[in-house]
Amino acid sequence: KINKKKINSYIMIFRRLSSPRSFSCLRHNIRRPLLRNYSDDKCGGKDGGSDGKADLRTVVAEQVKSERARVKKFAVEKANTKIGEVTVSQIYGGMRGIPALLCETSSLDPEEGIRFRGLTIQDLYDKLPKLECGEEPLPEAVFWLLMTGKIPSKEQAKMITDEWNDKAELPDYVKKLIDDMPTDLHPMSQLSIAVTSLNKDSQFMKAYKKGLKKLDFWKYSLEDTMTLIAKLPNIAARIYRNMYRGGKGCDEIDKKLDWSGNFARMMDYEDPIFHELLRLYLSIHCDHDSGNVSSHTTHLVASALSDPFISYAAGLNGLAGPLHGLANQEVLVWIEKMRKELGSENPPEDQVRDYVQKTLKAGQVIPGFGHAELRKIDPRYTAQQDFAKVYLPNYEGFLLVNTIFKVVPPILESLGKVKNPWPNVDAHSGTLLMYFGMKEMQFYTVLFGVSRALGVLSSITWHRAFVIPIERPKSYTTEDLMELVKKQEEEEQKNSGKGGKDGDKKADKTKKC
Repeated sequence: KINKKKINSYIMIFRRLSSPRSFSCLRHNIRRPLLRNYSDDKCGGKDGGSDGKADLRTVVAEQVKSERARVKKFAVEKANTKIGEVTVSQIYGGMRGIPALLCETSSLDPEEGIRFRGLTIQDLYDKLPKLECGEEPLPEAVFWLLMTGKIPSKEQAKMITDEWNDKAELPDYVKKLIDDMPTDLHPMSQLSIAVTSLNKDSQFMKAYKKGLKKLDFWKYSLEDTMTLIAKLPNIAARIYRNMYRGGKGCDEIDKKLDWSGNFARMMDYEDPIFHELLRLYLSIHCDHDSGNVSSHTTHLVASALSDPFISYAAGLNGLAGPLHGLANQEVLVWIEKMRKELGSENPPEDQVRDYVQKTLKAGQVIPGFGHAELRKIDPRYTAQQDFAKVYLPNYEGFLLVNTIFKVVPPILESLGKVKNPWPNVDAHSGTLLMYFGMKEMQFYTVLFGVSRALGVLSSITWHRAFVIPIERPKSYTTEDLMELVKKQEEEEQKNSGKGGKDGDKKADKTKKC
């Protein structure tokens, strides 16, 4: 027997789904709860550790032992090997491109885009466990991959889901803290404050005060990491309900649901396709090497042995900046201005082209296009585009995004000075959220923040496993730099003159011969 609510869900699925695999899966599982069960073995990997049955802590402990020895050997043997030089322009240019940070969890290739432990986004789709009838990889599986470098089995992904569900309940003092905040306080400020308050129960700090050995730092950091990630959806959803739902809604964890499903449900989004979108969003935003503001800030603060709660709260404050986590909002604002000026929800290509050129002539950038590192289309953009093609192919917002995608790159390329004219992840994410009714743009960065925790908190654990010391780069005043450059130039001129005299002597000697 199927209740009316479930029938409506099935009708919605039949209307939207064009994927043959999903249609077939739905037909064969009509009596099962929709998108709630883990996928069969063919969707999960076999190398998650101990034949896919070992728990996370056991797998990580095994790896820490071997990786610590390998890294130590490399760091000692190649300690004085130079891997790059620093220019004055890099110092004044935001340290762009300076090779100075360690990141085990992800790497960013200019041509390929992001890789999570060596896997592309397409690899995540092909190899990681999903929910039955689902198409999107589970963030729980992505977290396992980031922590271990291995593909989890469906049982191992389920272990993460179960632990996060068990630890998701918020302490009463955190609930009261969130409820007492002004509803007009930016949601990122509320998120940072709530995360910081969890420091009260930090296992790392309690163990550290008792005299924790350095080699065991990672164990307690991992415990705090699991607690924080488990509670993040509950914190974020409570902020959302207070700000946009008058404080009403569910704050109970449904242990039959996964991490993303519970997050969506606590924000009052019951549409199973929105749950799928959230799995996609939380997976592809989870990590982007260690050079971005939120990741680097988290590492910097954690290097002082601050606990994961305080460290990630600092990272969230960096993420809240307009040049980092607010980019997808700027895309939507720009699109809405275009629609208003052109008088159409989906203006034709020629009008969009004229508006783009007008924006550029006004000295403004096209939000959502270009990237500091990438030189191709952001694969995270492509993943969202593919999602939209399946679930909202006729949505005017999606059609307009596609038109912008056709129009903007050729125009930027014609300027001759744009290194990357292609769309990044922010060019698409806001449109998808809008389609499902989440129109509160201020909250989009909170979703980003929940996702990014997976990557940066994994990195903290590994940095402590390697006993990475406190970060302390060298700084200069402008006068120091000028003096340094002056001495260097004088030394080069001196060597050049000396080389010239030596060259003359050699020439004379050759002539005599």
